[in-house]
Amino acid sequence: MRLGSNRISFLIKKPKVIIILSFLSALFLLFWLCLPSPLFNSPTSYVIDDTDGQLLGASIATDGQWRFPPNADVPEKFRQCIITFEDKRFMHHPGFDLLALGRAFRQNFQSNKVTSGGSTITMQVIRLATKHKRNIWNKVIEIFMAMRLEAGFTKNEILSFYASNAPFGSNVIGLDAASWRYFGRSPDKLSWGEMAAMAVLPNSPSLVHPGKNRATLLKKRNLLLDRLYRNGIIDSTTAALAKFEPVPDRPMPLPQLAPHLLQRFKTDHQINTNGDTRIKTSIRAALQQQVNDILERHHQVLKANDVNNIAAIVLDVETGATLAYAGNIAHKEDPEMESDVDVINAPRSPGSTLKPVLYASMLHDGLLLPNSLMPDIPTQIAGYHPENFDLGYDGAVPASKALSRSLNVPAVKMLQQFKYERFYDVLQKMGVTTLKRPADHYGLSLILGGGENTLWELTGIYADMARVLNHYQKYNGKYNPADYHNPVYKINTETKQPDLEKSGLLDAGSIFYTLQAMEEVMRPGEEMLWQQFSSSQRIAWKTGTSFGFRDGWAIGITPKYVVGVWVGNTDGEGRPNLTGISTAAPALFEIFRLLPVTRDWFEMPVGEMVKIKVCHQSGYRAGEYCDDQDEMWVPKSGLKVAVCPYHQLVHLSWDEKWQVTGNCTPPNQIVNKHWFVLPPSMEYYYKTKNYQYRVLPPFRPDCVQAENSAPMEVIYPKDGAKIYIPLEADGSRGRVIFNAAHRQKGVKIFWHLDNKYVGETTDFHQMAVNPPPGKHVLTLVDENGNTVHIEFEILQK
Repeated sequence: MRLGSNRISFLIKKPKVIIILSFLSALFLLFWLCLPSPLFNSPTSYVIDDTDGQLLGASIATDGQWRFPPNADVPEKFRQCIITFEDKRFMHHPGFDLLALGRAFRQNFQSNKVTSGGSTITMQVIRLATKHKRNIWNKVIEIFMAMRLEAGFTKNEILSFYASNAPFGSNVIGLDAASWRYFGRSPDKLSWGEMAAMAVLPNSPSLVHPGKNRATLLKKRNLLLDRLYRNGIIDSTTAALAKFEPVPDRPMPLPQLAPHLLQRFKTDHQINTNGDTRIKTSIRAALQQQVNDILERHHQVLKANDVNNIAAIVLDVETGATLAYAGNIAHKEDPEMESDVDVINAPRSPGSTLKPVLYASMLHDGLLLPNSLMPDIPTQIAGYHPENFDLGYDGAVPASKALSRSLNVPAVKMLQQFKYERFYDVLQKMGVTTLKRPADHYGLSLILGGGENTLWELTGIYADMARVLNHYQKYNGKYNPADYHNPVYKINTETKQPDLEKSGLLDAGSIFYTLQAMEEVMRPGEEMLWQQFSSSQRIAWKTGTSFGFRDGWAIGITPKYVVGVWVGNTDGEGRPNLTGISTAAPALFEIFRLLPVTRDWFEMPVGEMVKIKVCHQSGYRAGEYCDDQDEMWVPKSGLKVAVCPYHQLVHLSWDEKWQVTGNCTPPNQIVNKHWFVLPPSMEYYYKTKNYQYRVLPPFRPDCVQAENSAPMEVIYPKDGAKIYIPLEADGSRGRVIFNAAHRQKGVKIFWHLDNKYVGETTDFHQMAVNPPPGKHVLTLVDENGNTVHIEFEILQK
């Protein structure tokens, strides 16, 4: 043993041995490092597939080639065809085939020109990777590199390299791209005749390709089919039938079912360059096509009103996965219509679509109960003067009805109470990224579309709310913060154990009542009759219309799906009647009819609720003076809501025609009653819409009115208001209309501006005045001596 070690040590010390070993080591190192890394580095097309692997769309690579990303799966038919045609000993040789090289040398020598290269599939892979010119020296290098390729990769991997990078004529590279360009389907769905045509194309792509020399292509294909038959790979019938199949005559256009999603993926990939340029999306191709068709039909109607663009998205509630993504339908032939704009990801004014989030937030914080009365009267807050869409007022309206009817004034009153800074923070926590400016920039207009949102994030918010409600029972009354996330369009198989918390951003009870209020909206064209049909889908939905009729929105929710539709012009041009209810909602419900119908609805999260007594008339917690009470489940936070502020104990005369006090009537002649009393300004409008409302009787003239009972109120302007009076058409200064309300019918009100009498009114208390710019004091005095003062300012401009 020691003698052997000494002999080796002796040999190593000889210079010739050292040189030989060094040479062999260098040769081995050269051999091992001879392949480029990566083997192929050409740009690839961006490709998106649906959830079943069906092609949705692709874009050409940056070098002008249709080259799909590498595909490790080589169809068995192509494997048999290409080995039979190109390299029959492929499965056995080490990268080069001596017999094939010898045959090529003999043929070339006899013909005195190059007629055969003798290259194996492995050598062709090397030539495709290195782009070597054809000569003897490069052939030797290819053999050397082919052996290295065989040493480092399996035969299947080498076939995959070839199938993904071989030229197939024109600007088509790779089997996947060629299959779609020439036959309109994936390689695994090609017949023997079609696959044989694919196998012969890379042999002479500049000479034989669809559209040119079709006779040569047909001859080569049929010769290959005969060889496949002789080798026992296919039977005679298959070979004969395959020969009747036509060869393609020209490239076909690739599918473009979701072009805006393709562009979105391309943009996302360029930001984060990790990963393949081909992905399997969550899109369902059949649903995507149906949604496209629906939008196209609606577009044909909308464009008569010069409304040129419409977009829609369908989400799966459980995962947030995008099932359909139609970023824009427009006049594709007219570039001025900007059909390439992806409206799903474009910030637009959301109109009223954020109102449900505010309603749920107020329920969650215990600021109201589902049906609490909210003021609906002319309002001016720091110069901001919101109006309802119909320009009318209800005086007071239950919060749930204000949501289902999308009334603006109650929404602004609610946001004033909730604080727009807090609401801004809630939206950001729910994933809104489009509010780029501070909360003060938007103010109270935030609830009426004063900011900008995207259809992507809005539908995601509604899916989040539905997901939280669905998971309440699953998580045993706890909440998963990860339930709030933006939609996704990539298939994600990763599962993560949820990190549950005792409370959530919005509790399940508040979300439940929000969706219940949204379900009560009347559907377009159905006039509430939809509830009579058991096949109809239960849907909670909300519309929105931006200022100037520029955007129409509709978003619908079921326990399983969320659908969002936007209608408008991408250039921001407004059009008459461009409202969410008239343009977006019809398309929304047509899309829902494509989805599986179920009458299942969200389960009431009883564990997040308490049962309390609620005043029937006001919707607040029942107080001692509320006679008509309802027992209902409300979110636990509802225990913090104040008792009914509108019921009070009043003292009436024996005939109940007058209010009295102990100063004018003996106690035994006073009738004490519980009375539903709204403030005068709310009562002024409320009584016209609610016939059952009983106005509080006036005080008997010989009685002293209670100090805490105000019979008169200024509706407009409010104290501290700042008012701008525009010029009339003739250039003269306009006039402003002041409104007031009085409980007692027929009472006169005397109006004074800056202590100067301007007029009197009876019953209908309005006064047109034209005060100059500056600060003023308005004083109202009724005939009973009751007085109201307010201060306001007229702006110069």
